[in-house]
Amino acid sequence: MEGIEHRTLNVNGINMHIAEKGEGPLILFIHGFPDLWYSWRHQITALASLGYRCVAPDLRGFGDTDVPADPTAYTSLHVVGDLVGLLNEMAGEEKVFVVGHDWGAMTAWSLSLYRPERIKALVNLSVAFTPRHPNRKPLQMLRAVYGNDYYICRFQEAEDIEAEFGEIGAARVVKEFLTYRTPGPLYLPKGKAFGHPTDSPIELPSWLSEKECDYYASKYDKTGFTGGLNYYRNLDLNWELTAPWTGAHVKIPVKFIVGDLDLTYNAPGAQDYIHKGGFKRDVPLLEDVVVLEGAGHFLHQERPDEISKHIYEFFKKF
Repeated sequence: MEGIEHRTLNVNGINMHIAEKGEGPLILFIHGFPDLWYSWRHQITALASLGYRCVAPDLRGFGDTDVPADPTAYTSLHVVGDLVGLLNEMAGEEKVFVVGHDWGAMTAWSLSLYRPERIKALVNLSVAFTPRHPNRKPLQMLRAVYGNDYYICRFQEAEDIEAEFGEIGAARVVKEFLTYRTPGPLYLPKGKAFGHPTDSPIELPSWLSEKECDYYASKYDKTGFTGGLNYYRNLDLNWELTAPWTGAHVKIPVKFIVGDLDLTYNAPGAQDYIHKGGFKRDVPLLEDVVVLEGAGHFLHQERPDEISKHIYEFFKKF
């Protein structure tokens, strides 16, 4: 696709597929769920044309990268370890730029805490920094606020949610997630999936084509969804393992971009945290917060040119 090259590297004990294009300072793009490297294709092409070397892996459990069988092999320490191995291979000791979205944003926050000396600057999309609360486990909090039908809570039911997704089919599951634009929480009641008859049509937005959905579906038909769901299943284990970073701040330059229709931006307390000092307290080098009117969760795909411009305008300062 448009000169993007693909290869597989052995890092941190797994085979990781990467897509890359361009020459110059390295930008590492980190995807979320149910995305793959593919969701960054527009930014890869745009930033490569502006003098950057763009690298986007499929994270462990996704796409053409290995899918470890152990469900506990998907903690933030494992995933950041993969990326540090990738950076060692591709950039040596040089600092790099990082862009993350969704789980990729959470991984970028973790990378920033664990190995800040590896990063020049960060642009994160959709998911703001979440400071560790020493007395509150994440799943306990989510169940208390949203109930057991909340999508992250349903994802904890190993094999059960996979069976439902198998009945729905990978193509439709991907379409349901990518077209979700309700600013409120996503619920997946047992046996009712996304709340739509599985034979009802899904109207795709202008930025999403059947061809693109088919690409995602082809990968999930091969790997299944378990690898991606295991990220959610390690929320409490991540909380336990990151006790040493309680109260730690992210001390790299950051730009944060979110859509005003994003379910993360409309979560309880999120806007107060982002705009009333909490975010800046925990990320003291936060330079800019951009709220895109009318944009949803997958804003880098909805508005690829706008996001590419934001990334370029921020990184060119460093």
